[in-house]
Amino acid sequence: MYHEPYYLNNQEESKAYIRILHASVNAPAVDIYANNDLIAENLKYGEFTDYISVMTGRYNIKVYPANKTKNPLIDTSFNVISNTITTIAAIGEFPDISLLPIEDPRIPIRPNRAYVRVAHLSPNAPNLNLSQEDGILLFKNIAYKEVSDYLSLRPITYNFKIKPIGSDKTLLYVPNARLTRDRFYTLYIIGLVGANPPLQMLIPLDGNSYLRF
Repeated sequence: MYHEPYYLNNQEESKAYIRILHASVNAPAVDIYANNDLIAENLKYGEFTDYISVMTGRYNIKVYPANKTKNPLIDTSFNVISNTITTIAAIGEFPDISLLPIEDPRIPIRPNRAYVRVAHLSPNAPNLNLSQEDGILLFKNIAYKEVSDYLSLRPITYNFKIKPIGSDKTLLYVPNARLTRDRFYTLYIIGLVGANPPLQMLIPLDGNSYLRF
């Protein structure tokens, strides 16, 4: 769903867009600051912020447990490049938490097709294959922290299976994934294999589907 972007520092002109994904397993809900401005409040595991319009430049990013402003979980810097759309994912198994920027590239899209890619963010999962329920392999040997290229698919409802590379064991079955034409999606694989929180797939609409510069 489209949301009107928030403008960091009250800038009226968009230079880039970012959103935050909390995918760090067993980490608490977090507050996130960019150059000491609060951009995400009480963001829980498995949640995304809306896209935020920001100006080009270098940002100091601090991630705190919600309602705290001391002893950040993450204190790092991030370059925002002009005319980019980026999802910044908090990943890893708490307390080993870090940020992984994932750009949503703006590429031409064939009419009446859906574009899909995979982001492997499960810290204890092996390299993964993703296939349709009928066994057709869509993505092969995706490693932790790896983001595949987009694949053009028919805009229909899919049932996905995730398996370890070299094995026929299904680690995750995702039914009824509806893909809409002329849209971009990232299949975010988060959670843990054989532990809690369990492996799951998030299927948000990527910002390159509707954000404009």
